[in-house]
Amino acid sequence: MPYRRQVTSSRHGWELSDALEAVESASPVDAVNAVTGKLAKALGTDRVVFLIADLAGRAVVRLTRGGRGGSDARRLGAESAETVPLTDQVIGTVLSEQRVVTVAEPDGWRVLSPVTQRGEVVGVLEVFLGSQPDDDAVELIRRAAHILAFAIIANRRHTDLFEWGQRTTRLELSAEIQRRLLPGAFTCEGGAFTVSAWLEPAATIAGDTFDYSVEREALHVSVTDAMGHGVPSALTATLCVASLRNARRAGASLLEQAAAADEAVRVYAKDSFVTGLLGRVDLETGVLALVNAGHVPPHLLRKGEIIPVELPIDLPFGLNIGREYRCTELQLEGGDRFVIVTDGMLERQAHVLPLTGLLEQTRALHPREAARQIADAVLEVAGPQLADDATIFVLDWHGDHGRERDSTAGADRQ
Repeated sequence: MPYRRQVTSSRHGWELSDALEAVESASPVDAVNAVTGKLAKALGTDRVVFLIADLAGRAVVRLTRGGRGGSDARRLGAESAETVPLTDQVIGTVLSEQRVVTVAEPDGWRVLSPVTQRGEVVGVLEVFLGSQPDDDAVELIRRAAHILAFAIIANRRHTDLFEWGQRTTRLELSAEIQRRLLPGAFTCEGGAFTVSAWLEPAATIAGDTFDYSVEREALHVSVTDAMGHGVPSALTATLCVASLRNARRAGASLLEQAAAADEAVRVYAKDSFVTGLLGRVDLETGVLALVNAGHVPPHLLRKGEIIPVELPIDLPFGLNIGREYRCTELQLEGGDRFVIVTDGMLERQAHVLPLTGLLEQTRALHPREAARQIADAVLEVAGPQLADDATIFVLDWHGDHGRERDSTAGADRQ
């Protein structure tokens, strides 16, 4: 078979500019094939497969075309999507540790590389080879995986194919609305900081959202929770998030953003309200400004201990007519972890979880992995279907604004 050709250290036929030109020349739905095809040719194999991370974050989906998927695969025309649970320890290791793994197989070698951009897991690149690859071949696969991350991010704006592959379960209308409110990436490594969030939806969507935006000298964050369930809750959340973004993009201060959200919900979603916690980190000084609109208090982990964060609690958005919101400033220190949750993490069955203990146990993990593990713990005690959305937002402050990331293939090596 073609993939049994001896793998050498040659990089013939592989240049960054060539890969990008191939992606641009291809249709958006063929962006993956443009990269994997060049990699396959360079390595002398016909078995290069991309596995995209599913929306639930508990599996990857092997995307192929031409009906190659197994009997359990979902199909959309010539496209095939086969779910691979993260019980596959090799794939789990690749994603959690963000490193290339090479495994001996009965008929050759299997090389897996994380497909990641700024810490956001896009998926896994899987390559089958006939003989053990040398270091240059492994490096080639790693670089191809990084290029693939950019190719997918750029092209998923133009097609539903990648989103279809990620959807291992059908979304209700309220879930579709909620998903559109979330940022395009749940994780961002920014040198001085790392943010990552996770939202575990209820059986009937209950209005949770999170958001962040990086400016040259500031990082904006928000976590909100609209009252109610289903489409009405999702629409109220839409008003709140849109008003916050609109005000933020107009250069409004944190207090002005809060006032805009309050007015939007009060005027256009009568008899509804939204709790929220807004934050703005000054990236020069590490000062975190906070506004609490009736939300669950945040948590600060500093030097192995959880430090109480005392904030004045104002009324939720939509109920604060005639009052001014209050802003509190917190000085972050290098090594701090700041965590925001919604009440779905605390109420009903989930309240039996020792949240502070989980925060301490996961402190050494990347925010992406910490958020996932805590969300899994909530789902284990309160699932499989939650009565309320459960959201966690993790901000790690590294300090030293202007610090360049020490990254390899899209992931910070630290």
